[in-house]
Amino acid sequence: MPSEEYVERVLSVVERIPPGSVMAYGDIAEYLGFGGPRQVGWVMSHYGGGVPWWRVVRADGRPADCHAGEAIRRLRSEGTPFREPAGDRIDMSRARWDCQPD
Repeated sequence: MPSEEYVERVLSVVERIPPGSVMAYGDIAEYLGFGGPRQVGWVMSHYGGGVPWWRVVRADGRPADCHAGEAIRRLRSEGTPFREPAGDRIDMSRARWDCQPD
């Protein structure tokens, strides 16, 4: 189980992802400088309900399976670019947000 500080730091990054953009689980871990995609995923699955969880996706652009339909709906409503118009993967080259320090 990640520390309370790690949980807060992950959620803080997710709160800053702007509409129409995404970060991969690994992007968040890399930005924080510790942990990995699985630790970020664990935080999101246990504590992510109050932040824009749909903006955190797999490195290949797919949202988490558990809420993929809802995530895709929200991402489309924000104008997030997809690889194909009817597809289920985000165009990571266009949508990936490069989180800048506070």
